[in-house]
Order: sequence, then structure tokens, then C-alpha cells
Amino acid sequence: MSIDATAGRARALWQELAAAPDAVFGTPGVCVAPDSTLAPPSWVGVVTIGEAALITAPTAPAADSVRTALTGLPADRLTDPATVTALLPVADTLGPAVLAYLAPDALRPPGPTGTPAERLTPGDAALRALSEEAGEADAGESGLEEITSPVFVVRDGGARVLAAAGYAHWPRDTAHLCVLTAPDARGRGLARQVASEATAHALAAGLLPQWRARPAASRRVAAALGYRELGAQLSVRLR
Repeated sequence: MSIDATAGRARALWQELAAAPDAVFGTPGVCVAPDSTLAPPSWVGVVTIGEAALITAPTAPAADSVRTALTGLPADRLTDPATVTALLPVADTLGPAVLAYLAPDALRPPGPTGTPAERLTPGDAALRALSEEAGEADAGESGLEEITSPVFVVRDGGARVLAAAGYAHWPRDTAHLCVLTAPDARGRGLARQVASEATAHALAAGLLPQWRARPAASRRVAAALGYRELGAQLSVRLR
């Protein structure tokens, strides 16, 4: 699959998540969508794929304000918090997060780690223990509790899970990757190993793997596996 086809699938996903019949990527396109999942309820959501953007707002007045303030900006500045807060009365922000995708023939092997991966089912007690160990912020960022696929894990030789990965099955046959590593096990290639297993599982099911990340370390893992950063996401709450 070409990078253009991959970007097309990604745009189709976010247009559906916008939950608005007139949602379309533009420069930028702004639509009123109270039920949009591009952002939390009552927030403005901005998603860019390539040079095109899609923006949803909870009300018509908010959409008018956003359209007036942001029209004409290049896509990379639409997800820059400093730029957006300088042009709009922003009370809070979430992101930006980079959106990366992987074509079916692009997955790279993770390299040897010496520890074979196992499979667990979502909700397993060992996964809850990993989330507690990682802390609320990191566990929430990982999305581990949203996984609907098998969960691929590496243990420490006993019951403790050091790293886990799976995916949530999103619309448009998208596999949204979720990865978490215990704080004392990071930097050992374990995230790459379990994420490779989860990505391969998604590809075998004909899904489009999506990796959304803010931390630089997470972005490096995605790049090492062959994911390509095609866009970004930012959410803002207006005053």
C-alpha cells in the first residue's frame, strides 16, 4: 500500500470520528459537531493528515471563532499549542500528539530480546498490576484499558508483566496501538517487542495500525517498527 493510500485511510477514519456529515479535510475545514470524538466533549478538536486539516467545534459560535482565527495557517501550525493559544481564547489544551501509521509491508522486526512474548486477555490481573506500577498518568497515556485485541506481554520470568501491547479496534478497520512498559524495564527494547507482536496481529486481520504518541520515547519505538508520522492531533477548550 502506498503512503498516499495509507493517508487516505487515516483521513477516512478521522472524518468518521468527527461525527458530522459535512466533515472533510481542508485548509482548514471547520464543522460543528457536538458529538465529535476528535476531542473531549465541548472541546475543539484539530487533526491533520499531511497538509490537510479537519477541525470540529461543539457549537456554531465556537466554529466561527476557530474558522476566523485559524484559516490560512499551514497544517503544522494548527496543532501547535503556542500558535493556537495566541489566536484563540484557550482555557486548556490536550496534546499535541503525533499520528503515525504503518503500511502492510513496512513492519520491521524488533530484534532479539531473549524473552519470548506471551498472550493475555484484556483485563487480566497482571495487566492491572502493570498499570498500577506505571502510575495513573502513564497508564492513561498508554490506553492499556482500551485494548480489545489479545494483549502481548513480556514477563520478568515470574508473574510480573514488564511490558504489554495490544490494540483497540477503531472504526474504518483501524487498530489503535496501546503500549505500556514498567518504569524500571524501559530502554531494553521490550516495548518494541510487544508492539511488534500487536502490530503483526493487526496486519494479519487486515487492519490499519495507528500509533498516537506524545512522548519522544514512544515516537522512537514507532519509527523503529516502520510507522510513519503522517499527522497530528490537538484538543483545546475555549474560555
